[in-house]
Amino acid sequence: MFSVNHQKFMEMDELSLQKVPYFFIIDFLSENVEIYQENEIEKQGLIVDFQEFSTSKETHALNKKVVWKSFPETLESFQAGFDKVQKNILLGNSYLVNYTRKTRIETNLTLEEIFYHSNAKYKVFYKDFFVFFSPETFVKIIDGKIFTYPMKGTIDASIENAAEILKNDKKEKAEHYTVVDLLRNDLSMVADDVKVDQFQQIDFIKTRQKDLYAMSSEISGMIKPEYEGKVGSIMKKLLPAGSILGAPKPKTLEIILDAEGYDRGYYTGICGWFDGQNVDSCVMIRFIEKEGDQLYFKSGGGITHMSKLEDEYQEMKNKIYVPIH
Repeated sequence: MFSVNHQKFMEMDELSLQKVPYFFIIDFLSENVEIYQENEIEKQGLIVDFQEFSTSKETHALNKKVVWKSFPETLESFQAGFDKVQKNILLGNSYLVNYTRKTRIETNLTLEEIFYHSNAKYKVFYKDFFVFFSPETFVKIIDGKIFTYPMKGTIDASIENAAEILKNDKKEKAEHYTVVDLLRNDLSMVADDVKVDQFQQIDFIKTRQKDLYAMSSEISGMIKPEYEGKVGSIMKKLLPAGSILGAPKPKTLEIILDAEGYDRGYYTGICGWFDGQNVDSCVMIRFIEKEGDQLYFKSGGGITHMSKLEDEYQEMKNKIYVPIH
């Protein structure tokens, strides 16, 4: 179904079966799978800062006033792809599509400065080509148990009773249910006894532009015997990540490739750290990429039959932020 770099996934399996620690990066379509053993990470121009693993040693002072401007596309331009998505949903080809856009930004920060000064659970600076500061875990594997934490639904935290509104919003709720269901099914391919441990918890995300609330859930299962120790096979089976694709996966991918009209590349791919026993991985969202001299911020959100054009356009723009405060 997806173009897959088989050899690299097998290499990941071999290393994880041998309990050799490594960092991995996989792009949206699993066309590029990169593997770095611990001593190679820095040499390759990568800086990683996860909760449990960091190669970021220095602290940097930020001695300038941050300039941050974004130039979102027009509502009409956004609508062209949005209408394609909605048409497919009405035809029953998909019931959730994650529609994303690419926005030009201007800032006086380098990608490396953005890496050092942004606050997020997961941060990676990649060879002066891209940086991301992601709040979203993809999967964790701890002692043979696999966990995933789908994040769907955000709201401006300054709105009165924002957390309650988010929790009870019909459209956000439906979207969240769909993603939880999708990821529960995905985990069932590689794990037994899959269950939802926590549903609709609200996380607070602080940014320079505005504070946001986001909704997430926790799903877990016990890795099936045939997948034990095979990190590559597990990732290959689960990708692309359901939360940034939609459902059902194969048809939704076709819709996305048609509606978006740009190449996501590494954006919405995943990366992770295998420490010799356990895995922590994230979805590469909140993502800034360099193309020539231009910087682009890639962002988007889930579209369902209840989605309103203006709201989705606003959500896409809300996510163009840098969490430096």
